[in-house]
Amino acid sequence: MSEVKVNKISPRTGTTFTIGDAGDTVTTAGDISVNGVTATGTIAANIVNATTSINLNGESITALANPTFTSISPDTITNDQTSITITGAGFVSIPTVEAVSTTGVITPADSVTFNNSTSLTCNFTLTTDGTYYIRIENNDGLAVRSSTAVLTVSDAPTWTTAAGTLGTIAGNFSGTVATVAATGDSTLTYSETTNVLTNASLANCSLNSATGVITTTDFAGSNTTAATYTFTLRATDAEGQTADRQFSLTSSFGATGGGQFN
Repeated sequence: MSEVKVNKISPRTGTTFTIGDAGDTVTTAGDISVNGVTATGTIAANIVNATTSINLNGESITALANPTFTSISPDTITNDQTSITITGAGFVSIPTVEAVSTTGVITPADSVTFNNSTSLTCNFTLTTDGTYYIRIENNDGLAVRSSTAVLTVSDAPTWTTAAGTLGTIAGNFSGTVATVAATGDSTLTYSETTNVLTNASLANCSLNSATGVITTTDFAGSNTTAATYTFTLRATDAEGQTADRQFSLTSSFGATGGGQFN
């Protein structure tokens, strides 16, 4: 065992360094501060190669450690200000949180709420569509960045077909009834959230999920009385964002015959 005297050392924040060998007595020329705790004089031998904790003049101190990132929710948002929850470990109140685009642009969170050491709630307003890494930096300068771009900013679908009636159709008509459409920044699919349009006992129609075209081989099926069928359709983009809109179709019977009326 030997004695090591240290006059000055200024390690970069987060740097791991070792002074002397195991069992050495390390003597400083002045005060030493570790993780915000200051003590003077000889440092206990088990400071050497400490990874989780050290003992400074008899006081146990937790060693500095980087926070870790696990996940975010939701992982897809629009350009509007949105609240996301970040899950990880080792967060210290209150950290700096940033969204880093794959092009390198850094956008700090509008606000950060420290829930606990494993959870943060952040508000982000990201005006540029794209994918983003999440970076968290504690007050001690130790930080973590997600290993992949975990946050997607994308525009939700927008309906271009007005809500409301799609027309009056003769009962038992066969053919194209109507076409609905929406726009988005990726491929859209269409579906019904109700059970009216495609119900064989009601409107008895089919909806093309790729094109939004509504067809039938026997509009209104076995029904023989004029009726209005109200239903809700959903447009979903490749990012899983959705937009719903309510429409209706009305059946007619009698003197109007078997044609289509719009």
